[in-house]
Amino acid sequence: MMEQKPEQKSEHKSEQKSEQKREQDLQPTLPEALPILPLKGTVVLPFMVVPLGVGRPKSLAALEAALAGDRVLLLVAQKQDDLEDPGPDDLYRLGTVCKILQVGKQADGTVQVVVEGVVRGAIAEFLQTAPFFQVRITLRTDPKDKPLEIEALMRGVTSQFERYARLSRSIAPEAFMLAMSAEEPGRLADLVAQHIQLRVDERQRVLEAAPKERLEMLSGILTKEINILELERKIQNRVRKQMEKSQREYFLKEQIKAIQQELGEKDERTAEVDDYRKRIEEADLPEKVKEKAVEELSRLEKMPPMVAEAVVVRTYLDWILALPWSTRTDDRLDIKAARAILDEDHYGLEKAKDRVVEYLAVRKLAPESKAPILCFVGPPGTGKTSLGKSLARALGRKFVRVSLGGVRDEAEVRGHRRTYVGALPGRIIQGMRTAGSKNPVFMLDEIDKLGIDFRGDPSAALLEALDPEQNNSFSDHYLELPFDLREVMFITTANILDTVPPALRDRLEVIRFSGYIEDEKHHIATEFLIPKQLKENGLKSEHIAFTDESLRHVIRQYTREAGVRNLEREIATICRKVAREVAEGDATSVKVTIQNVHKFLGPTKFHYGSAGKIDEVGAATGLVFTEQGGDIITVEATLVKGDGKLTLTGQLGDVMKESAQAALSYIRGRALALGADDSFTSRYDVHVHVPAGAVPKDGPSAGITMATALASALTGRHVRKDVAMTGEITLRGNVLPIGGFKEKVVAAHRAGIKIVIVPKENEKDLVEIPANVKKKLRFIFVEHMDQVLKEALGPGFGLPVLSHPPTDLRRSQPSIQA
Repeated sequence: MMEQKPEQKSEHKSEQKSEQKREQDLQPTLPEALPILPLKGTVVLPFMVVPLGVGRPKSLAALEAALAGDRVLLLVAQKQDDLEDPGPDDLYRLGTVCKILQVGKQADGTVQVVVEGVVRGAIAEFLQTAPFFQVRITLRTDPKDKPLEIEALMRGVTSQFERYARLSRSIAPEAFMLAMSAEEPGRLADLVAQHIQLRVDERQRVLEAAPKERLEMLSGILTKEINILELERKIQNRVRKQMEKSQREYFLKEQIKAIQQELGEKDERTAEVDDYRKRIEEADLPEKVKEKAVEELSRLEKMPPMVAEAVVVRTYLDWILALPWSTRTDDRLDIKAARAILDEDHYGLEKAKDRVVEYLAVRKLAPESKAPILCFVGPPGTGKTSLGKSLARALGRKFVRVSLGGVRDEAEVRGHRRTYVGALPGRIIQGMRTAGSKNPVFMLDEIDKLGIDFRGDPSAALLEALDPEQNNSFSDHYLELPFDLREVMFITTANILDTVPPALRDRLEVIRFSGYIEDEKHHIATEFLIPKQLKENGLKSEHIAFTDESLRHVIRQYTREAGVRNLEREIATICRKVAREVAEGDATSVKVTIQNVHKFLGPTKFHYGSAGKIDEVGAATGLVFTEQGGDIITVEATLVKGDGKLTLTGQLGDVMKESAQAALSYIRGRALALGADDSFTSRYDVHVHVPAGAVPKDGPSAGITMATALASALTGRHVRKDVAMTGEITLRGNVLPIGGFKEKVVAAHRAGIKIVIVPKENEKDLVEIPANVKKKLRFIFVEHMDQVLKEALGPGFGLPVLSHPPTDLRRSQPSIQA
């Protein structure tokens, strides 16, 4: 609080009395007409001394008239500041009578005048509007009485103004003392209002209000201003403390640096930069990479330690230094030893093993040769991923696996640019860092499960990495440096190739994994799966023993798959139950036989044997190829009275529906040769159904199967139960080649089929079929549908169509494993 000395109080009281006397002396001598000086953007209150710039013609004329008279004029605020020539309606009706104290002229022609507000004046009448406004006024003086309420308001405003002056520190002591010594309510309000920041409309309301309302208004404004000033002070104090803390830390760090320099030691920042520089020199980086690392280190050295960008630069340098730019492992070029490792880990898969051995032979003769880019395609559980690990062990290389299933963002492969928060390199560069060598075996698993959306196509990002002609300078968005992938042996895996884009498929050397036959599964279970499950379940060989018959029973009647995953699960189930018996003391040794398998695994899940138990009319067995491998399906056909409509059910795809239409057209064209009426479609509807109805089916290879079922239904001849077939049919009855030959034949062998009818053009694929399978099957290679009907249909060729074709086609249909 500002203190008032006695002599100051007496001085201000004398000044106040002199001003009151000057006001009283002025009022009787006021002329009847006063010139008006319109004000823009301000309101002058009584007792307020303020300088004004006068430049408008009317204002200059009014000023000259006042100077020629008693040096008194009325100051009135404009309602709108942008009016250069306001009219009477553009001015407020209440202003302040002011006395001119001083007049001066500026260099730009503007007149500078200092005025002092004396008393409020209300415009009673406009006497003239040109060349300046001249009005007759009515003085409005404030009452002098001070009732208790006004006295309380005055004390409150005085206390608030004292606090406001202490917080703002912008009020001169003389002005503060003058306001504090005011004894009249109106005068106190006017003196306080001079020092508060108010808008023009708020200041005009203060001018127009009575003393009581004026004090109440100022009390509310002062309360708000005090709160704002206190908040400002808190903010300033907080900022000042932070600045003081930062400055203190800076000075202390500078002192530490000076002390460390005197002691010959290095500070933490210098030590970090020196450590990075040393690591860059020792890393044996390529020239461009080294230049980039040194450039980023120079940026880091110049940055303040707490800058966020410094963290980004450190992370970038760590990634550069962690990658194997020149580190490699030595290949095991002993071809026999490598082949022994492959045979030790996997049974069968000769084509994939031969390809690796061939690569080793080429590598031995030509060390600079490029690594192959292989693609293992086959059903689940056939050993694609595990063979990749075995290849790395055989080659003596590091192994890295990246799963691409469900990846939809191109940045997952190529990385994010460093401008993004938390940016990292893509999966390929991360895998190379994990491997720690530039020539690992790099497996890209499930490449057929890649997605695509608005964030880009990740399969397109793989084109560069999987192209031997381009991957010597693979560019990651994060690194922005060329990385050499020529020595990496990429292996991709897929269940099907249909979903792999053609451009990517063209870069891959495809090796197909067909399903295992029963003998291969039996050997895998004996040599690999059973020892593995014994170890995982804590059993020893004396605790459990499988007979050959029981193992084949599990393979035949508890699993139906191309791979061995479900077989391993069933063996694991048996081992767990035996482990429980051993742990509980109920048994010390268990022998699993064909008689007690059901105690461990429950009822059989599949029926081993032929697709059908009896020869049937209108039902033919076909062979299909899915992601799960090969399998058998049954195509059912029947004729019912109608007008020739063809109905296709069983959730068939468009291609399969077109095959059914082609098969029906062929049968209609050959009806007379089959001994039937060629107009049967005008009397019968044809219904073709392919169980199971819940499984989607598509493809053209069931064409001859549908034609055989239709021919059987039309002629009433049975289809042999031990015959399965596959092939595409044309309208002329030609049989076209199919894919998945080996998988389909293995499925027929697994189901107990004896005769397999296949297109003549697939005869060349017979070399892929294992010898023991070929011994148990008879292959019939056909070029025309007539050959198929001759082999598949039972006796009675040439019988006329039945007047009432059989509609009750009883058979047992195994569900399709999709």
